[in-house]
Amino acid sequence: MEIQTRQFAAAANRELKNERSRNFLGRLTPYFARSCAGAMKTFPDPAAALACGRAIRADAVARLPELLEQFAKNARACGAKIIWAETAARANEFILALAREKGVRYVTKGKSMVTEEMGLNDFLQANGIAAFETDLGEFIIQLLQRPPFHIVGPAINLPVEEIRDLFLAHGVIDEPTTDRIALGGAARRYLRDKFRHLDMAVTGVNMAAADTGAIFNVENEGNIRLGKSSPTLQVSVMSLEKVVPTMNDALHLMRLLCRHCTGQKLSSYVSIDCGPKKPGETDGPEELYIIILDNGRSKIYRDVKAREALRCIRCGACLSVCPVYGKIGGYPYGWVYSGPMGQVLNPLLLGLGETHDLYCATTLCGACREVCPAGVDHPRLFLHYRAQQALPSRAQRFFFKAWGTLVKSGARWHFAIRLLRPLAKRCAADGVGRTRLRLLDGWLAQRNLPVPAAQTFHEQWKKIGKAKECRTTPDGPF
Repeated sequence: MEIQTRQFAAAANRELKNERSRNFLGRLTPYFARSCAGAMKTFPDPAAALACGRAIRADAVARLPELLEQFAKNARACGAKIIWAETAARANEFILALAREKGVRYVTKGKSMVTEEMGLNDFLQANGIAAFETDLGEFIIQLLQRPPFHIVGPAINLPVEEIRDLFLAHGVIDEPTTDRIALGGAARRYLRDKFRHLDMAVTGVNMAAADTGAIFNVENEGNIRLGKSSPTLQVSVMSLEKVVPTMNDALHLMRLLCRHCTGQKLSSYVSIDCGPKKPGETDGPEELYIIILDNGRSKIYRDVKAREALRCIRCGACLSVCPVYGKIGGYPYGWVYSGPMGQVLNPLLLGLGETHDLYCATTLCGACREVCPAGVDHPRLFLHYRAQQALPSRAQRFFFKAWGTLVKSGARWHFAIRLLRPLAKRCAADGVGRTRLRLLDGWLAQRNLPVPAAQTFHEQWKKIGKAKECRTTPDGPF
């Protein structure tokens, strides 16, 4: 997937004019918000459940290196093979090499944001191995070659007529129809055929428990469960922050994740894998590879102020309450992650220069922070990114160091004032000459320079003092 975060402003302006999308978002975001709020009420104590989830994620991120080592050790003990991938390229290359070694012609993929981040589909396709998304929404956007509109419903914004034309063009259906059940059934039959002769499946990981080496997946369509059960070879890709201390921690977060994703107490399918198929078991892969992907996350971990971004569990609740996302949708963000979630993650994964407009496009209202089950303080991170981006250049640092030296000495300051007053007057007059002060562009772009006084305070004070002397009488001044 091509990264288009630099086109955020232009894409956002375009989507603001999309009346159909605006009307859809006007219905979508309140629906998700209501569903989440209703589902949270099913906890005996919703506030305590939320606080517990946030504490789990805070503890997990604080102990991340320790927990990753523990998880890898226990997963190996269960028979899984652990692969550490520093970059997305390394992870892609390993999956390709494994597929070629096993003689795999195609793979099926369960819904996975981290493999979208890796660009796995395009990489495999370029190297002669087809990759079929098996989640209906992901399958649709794969055919369209678009980023997801929403993390929960990647193609939820598309009209049924567009899906009909898309399925006709790719041979999913033979006859045009706008019947939603018929379209869903056709996609199911098309993809089910891929499972019949499947040798290798790729899935993501929603959560990983360090104490047992188990990996968790939640879904509603059953395609991930089928991908884990039918082939002989399974590859699960997890970003390194998905690990939590215990099974109980993972199960609690699963409950929060489902409630904040789809408004369910629990999704239709919950898969827990502890290694490959054991002797006597009928379902499951003969080989299980777990790729633990870094891709810049260790760098995030080392930044104490940005580290809490790793708490995110990808529920998408922040999208549902964000006033910015509620006006423009997911496409303008230009990559896998959108909404406040994307505004937090994308700058850290892609760089501040590539994503400047993203973390500036926020009201700082704090709604995302309030709803986040992982306790991510989105507004504080946005301000942190802005502060990082505003750091002065080398030339600017030299200028202000010189400025500091100047103002520490009264004599040097007064001399400089007399010397620079004519230049300051030129620069302050209705902005004339402001563009010549390149060192100060960051400060002057949104500010007006004050016009210097004809005389300094000290010069005026001296005149006042002389005037007082002239008016002093034997009985006192005045």
